[in-house]
Amino acid sequence: MLIFARLQDKMRPESFIASRLFSLNAKQVSSSIVQIARMSVAIGLAVMMISVAVVIGFKNQIRDKVTGFVADIRITALNNNLSVEASPLSFSTELEEVLLSHPDEIDHYQLVAEKAGILKTENEILGVVLKGVGTDYSWKYLSSKIIGGRLPAFNDSAASDEIIISKKIASRLKVNTNDPLRMWFVDGDNARTRGRRFIVSGIYETGLVEFDERYILGDVQHVQRLYNWNSEQFGAVELTTNVKTSSAGLAGKLYYAVPANLDVKTAEEENPQLFDWLELQDMNVWIILILMVLVSGITMVSTLLIIILERTNMIGILKAMGANNAFIRRIFLINSYRILFSGMLWGNIFAIILILLQSNFGFLKLPEESYYLSEVPVELSLIHFVILNLGVFILWSVTMLIPVSVVNAIQPYKAIRYA
Repeated sequence: MLIFARLQDKMRPESFIASRLFSLNAKQVSSSIVQIARMSVAIGLAVMMISVAVVIGFKNQIRDKVTGFVADIRITALNNNLSVEASPLSFSTELEEVLLSHPDEIDHYQLVAEKAGILKTENEILGVVLKGVGTDYSWKYLSSKIIGGRLPAFNDSAASDEIIISKKIASRLKVNTNDPLRMWFVDGDNARTRGRRFIVSGIYETGLVEFDERYILGDVQHVQRLYNWNSEQFGAVELTTNVKTSSAGLAGKLYYAVPANLDVKTAEEENPQLFDWLELQDMNVWIILILMVLVSGITMVSTLLIIILERTNMIGILKAMGANNAFIRRIFLINSYRILFSGMLWGNIFAIILILLQSNFGFLKLPEESYYLSEVPVELSLIHFVILNLGVFILWSVTMLIPVSVVNAIQPYKAIRYA
């Protein structure tokens, strides 16, 4: 015990012994195993970080696309109509007061209306939905998706004939900007057709097939006239919420505040197929996380067991000199933590470099028709980084307590005799 007392004056004896006895040596069996364990930890953590970053990126970017096109919340007339044909919603003073009573949660609201129709050219025909918008419409999202032409110009005095269509619709109908395009509608009251002639002012592309194949955007006054509505009647009120506002929470409050004949739904409720698909990605990430934790954890346990077995003679000598089991366990744990920290450091470096490269250059591509995005999206905030590193460190630390318990069963006289 005198030896340990002298060592304590300079540094902890466990750290001193660990630093002297576990230096990597090619002659030791454990040296190559330690390298494998370090690589396993690095690869496991890197895969987990990249997986989480990709799923977060997918969810955020696709949600931004959906809400950019259809808004976070929609208020519509309450009815059992499941078709595209809308029931009129009167934008009353009562409804406006409800919206203005949430200035900290509602960033913007706009009045829109939709009408299904058929686009017809000389050789092609296509069913679409005309989404009528007005001067209050926010073009913040779609302005960044224009790939040809310009946004339509609207005013309150007269209906504009300008529309924007998607790249998919333009390709299918073989039209370009400034080309005339005729659209036919069916009057629901007397089942007669009514035609409108539009001018293509711009072409957009969002990457969301459900929207690109379906919607064209034009003046809301055309839709109002097709439905025989007055200037105060619309199909829906679209709300854009502030960044920190929960859409579901605000929708719940608005549902009980708006007139009883109105319904309030979030973008998730309006487009469940997209958001259900995103939820499935969470399951994939959990599977990856569990597999990586198990594989790297088993590797660490195996490595520690090999080191302990290789140092059985040393354990016997230390016990004969008076060291207790807790002291010897700490020696092996200190060495294991060095392997763990080293592996986690390299794993973080690799993952962060890859995430930054993909975020800035987007060299990993995706088929947009299948994934709605042309590049693999990656987003990893500081809180996710900390939680992931802290979580895997705690889990791997707990697994390392299993092999060190072998130290308790080693008898000094047997270890020294058969060394």
